[in-house]
Parts: sequence; structure tokens; C-alpha cells
Amino acid sequence: MSFDEKNAWVYAVVAIGGYAGYLAVILGRAQGVPLTTVAYVMPMILAISAATAASIVGHIVIAAAWPKEAGRTDQRDKEIHRLGEYIGGIVLGIGVVVPLGLAMAEVDYFWIANAIYLAFVLSALCGTTVKLVTYRRGF
Repeated sequence: MSFDEKNAWVYAVVAIGGYAGYLAVILGRAQGVPLTTVAYVMPMILAISAATAASIVGHIVIAAAWPKEAGRTDQRDKEIHRLGEYIGGIVLGIGVVVPLGLAMAEVDYFWIANAIYLAFVLSALCGTTVKLVTYRRGF
């Protein structure tokens, strides 16, 4: 398993874990009250910050555990990374249409913010999934 593939695994786990943690907090606070009344801003900021920090720490841990592989990428790694980022970008481009529509419909900020966050998470997961599948099965 290459260094970039290990990082892709870390990124996928962090994206899923961060969003799952955020959902657990929000749904836990919504016991018997409408979701739009739940305080979501601070949990969302903390989830995004924690996921970013965890991704950086995961990258550092992988680099420390396999120092000879750190920073070494070949042409295959570059092309896999490019393909994953391309697919993730397409998903993000499509995903931002939903919050745009919600904003135009003047829906509550809760739904707009959550739609944007979900678009970023889906983009990260789709891009990372493409990378991991490509690493395992090839182009």
C-alpha cells in the first residue's frame, strides 16, 4: 500500500467519523424539538475543525511510521489523485446546487448550512472512494 493510499484511507475515515459525530450531536440535541431549533453552528465548526486536525495528525503519523515512503509519489499516484479530485469536484459542483436552491427558496439557515456540509462530505467520500478503488483495481 502506497503512502498516498494510506492517506486516502485516513481521509475517508476522518470524513465519515467527523460527519457521524456531528450527526450524533445534532440528533441527540433534537430529542422532541424541531431540528431547525437545535444549536448546530458550534458542533459543525467543531466537527470540521476536528476532522481537519485529525486528517493532519493522521498524515503525520503515517509519515512518521513509514518515513521512507513519505512524500514519494510516482506517476500512478499522481494520476489516481487527479482522478479522485476530479470526481470529488464534480460531486461538489452538483452538491452545491441543493443549498443554492434552498437559499433561493429562503429555507431556514439550518438546512442550507447542513446541505453545504453534506456536499463537502460527499465530495470527500466520493473522491476518496474513487482513489481507493483505483488503487485496488486500477484504471
